[in-house]
Order: sequence, then structure tokens, then C-alpha cells
Amino acid sequence: MLWVKSFHIVFVASWFAGLFYLPRIFVNLAMVQPGSEAERQRLLLMARKLMRFMTLLAVPALALGLWLWLGYGVGRGPGNGWLHAKLLVVALLLGYHHACGRLLRRFERGDNAHHHVWYRWFNEAPVLMMIVAVVLVVVKPF
Repeated sequence: MLWVKSFHIVFVASWFAGLFYLPRIFVNLAMVQPGSEAERQRLLLMARKLMRFMTLLAVPALALGLWLWLGYGVGRGPGNGWLHAKLLVVALLLGYHHACGRLLRRFERGDNAHHHVWYRWFNEAPVLMMIVAVVLVVVKPF
């Protein structure tokens, strides 16, 4: 079980690195001056590659988490409400990941609807979700 848990943590941390950085690319894309097509294309290429890589990292992170839960029974039994809360955080993270993909497609179409400040705030969501998830797993408050 410790091997599965170790690799789960590695893949989750790697996935989060992408969730932290992709919105920063969005901030820069939102700040590209009109006519700076080379800069825009470079940032879009970086964002596409990062999105692809993030998705590849999310799959084993989720699979290993399911393995811990279903295969080893982590979080089963009374007093394990923390796992239900963590699963809600995971669902929110998947929604955030999906939202990043949608925002990237809008940038690719040249249809950005947000100011760079909005993306700066959007960038804070995975930090808050990570804090909640870590507290739930380590402290197990309920």
C-alpha cells in the first residue's frame, strides 16, 4: 500500500504543478498586446502542451487514489467523513481542470472574455483546494 500511496502523492503533486501554472499562462495570454501574434502563439503552444501533460498526470493520480480507496479500503468505516469531503475536493479539481481546457479553447479561438486580473484570481482556486485536501487527509477532522 505504501508504494501505491507514494506514487499517488507524486502524481497528485505533479498534476497540481500544472493546475498552478496553466492559469499563469492564461494571465500572460490575457495581457498580450494586439498585434503580438508570435508571443500569443508561443504562449498558446506552452498552454496546449501543459494541458496535455496535466491530463496525463491526472489519470494515474486518480487511478492510484481509487486503488487506495477501493483496493485497500482507505477511508472506509465510521469516522471517515474526511474521505467524502476529499472526494468533493477531487470533483472540484476535475471541474477546474475541465474549466482550464475550456478557457484554453477560447484563447485558441481568440474569444477571451476575461481580464488578466480575473485569471489571477482564478489561479488561486487550486491552491485553496490543495490546502483543504491536505488538511482533510492529514488531520482527518471528521
